[in-house]
Amino acid sequence: MKRTIILLMALTAALGTVKLAAALRVGPATEKVIRITAKKFEFAPGDITVRKGEPVVLELTSEDRTHGFNLPDFGVRTEVKPGAVSRVHLTPDKAGKFSFVCDVFCGSGHEDMSGTLVVTE
Repeated sequence: MKRTIILLMALTAALGTVKLAAALRVGPATEKVIRITAKKFEFAPGDITVRKGEPVVLELTSEDRTHGFNLPDFGVRTEVKPGAVSRVHLTPDKAGKFSFVCDVFCGSGHEDMSGTLVVTE
């Protein structure tokens, strides 16, 4: 009988601890997903607007060949390969307009392959 009571008390304490931990857990902020397609010689969309301090995930895909995605003001750089999704997590910490470019030569017209990230307050 004592064992049963002790076992029930231990299970109740364990269950209470698990519920308390779940209630106190602070999950990650919800990230806004922005899909960007790279193709000769453009990014679509070319202009992206996000809010300062709000986490975003840039999901980059290529329609034709390997491209680069370089957003130097935030230290973001990745290769974008056909048939794959490149994910970049970013939480903008400053407002303004910031250019991103393809930094993998993709042919004549490559120098015009760019876009703008607009970060609002």
